[in-house]
Amino acid sequence: MAFGTWVVKLLALGGLAAGVASAAPPPPVAKDWPFDVTELKAPDGSITAKFVSIGATLTELWVKDKDGKARDVVLGYDDPSKLYSDPDHPVFNAIVGRYANRMKNGTFSIPISRDPKPGAPNVFHVPTNDHDGQVTLHGGIYGWDRRNWTIVAKSPTSVTYKHVDAGDEGFPGTVTAYATHTVSNGGILKTSIRATATEQTPIMLTQHTYFNLDAFEDGTDTILDHYLQIDGSKVIELDSNALPTSKFIDVGETPFDFRKGQTIGGRWDNTVDLCGQGCQGYDNAWVYDKTKSKKSDTSLWSDKSGIRVDISTDQPSVQVYTSFWMNSIRKKAHGGPEKRYGRCSAVAIEQQGYVAAINTPEWGIDQIYSPKRPFEWSTTYKFSSMH
Repeated sequence: MAFGTWVVKLLALGGLAAGVASAAPPPPVAKDWPFDVTELKAPDGSITAKFVSIGATLTELWVKDKDGKARDVVLGYDDPSKLYSDPDHPVFNAIVGRYANRMKNGTFSIPISRDPKPGAPNVFHVPTNDHDGQVTLHGGIYGWDRRNWTIVAKSPTSVTYKHVDAGDEGFPGTVTAYATHTVSNGGILKTSIRATATEQTPIMLTQHTYFNLDAFEDGTDTILDHYLQIDGSKVIELDSNALPTSKFIDVGETPFDFRKGQTIGGRWDNTVDLCGQGCQGYDNAWVYDKTKSKKSDTSLWSDKSGIRVDISTDQPSVQVYTSFWMNSIRKKAHGGPEKRYGRCSAVAIEQQGYVAAINTPEWGIDQIYSPKRPFEWSTTYKFSSMH
């Protein structure tokens, strides 16, 4: 039986409560159907966003192009249940946690140390799910993107989801998180997250949004002609498992230099294995310079659609991933389902902390949170049209 069918049959029988992930994810809680769509609209009609409870996930984002036509500029599924049932889905536009990006060997210590030994005092191990068991990616086998969040507040322009992580995947303590999505006039989408822990634990969250500002119109299937600008003069150096070496790369005179707007594909021939995984393109983390005169931390725009997004965040870094491993059925709005999203079909722009800082004590970055120290994350996406 297909996994998605199995889930639907369980729900039809009355549902089961969520539990700790093991070989299979816990079924969603039937009383809060996790695939119902919540639609938010700005009063001026500039932006419409849709969300579902699985992962507090953004499923559609409609903004206006240079001709005033609305386009859905994020990837995803027409059937939101695939966010849960498809084991290969690429984390479409969800809130990712409890620890986003990568962790070496799924192992960390409190206080942090390099290469802690499993079984030693104050050393924790969570399931690995990437690079042949050498890496934990995005929180483990079933991280927050596959968990059912609960709506606790809603209005025509805002929705707040709650998730309680009671030691899922083996992390210490219980973390309670609230994610609020808000749309407002002028083409603005803002997401804010606050998470509190019952005991010391690592927390690093992100919103894993895949953008294609052309929405697969105008005969385009990739984002290689999109322009990208990043207010960052250094990139985290990676090893062959895409884990940080603890060193940084100066972006000057390299394919990483997006301090001035450049097309993503402009130096494509020079991007082979930049991310330490044998792929072509980008899957790297830039460290923001955070200059006072900046207007945004990251900007993305397309001359074809005329759509531009300026992104501002309170996070110190941004992961940019040009969807090398993408191979999912497209939405109808993007020409599907007979077509598929392929390589370079979108760019994921993920605001976050430093990659695997809990395994890199040399940096002196504290990603351990506690009852006296809540985690906070906020990002604003401002969309505009270029005429």
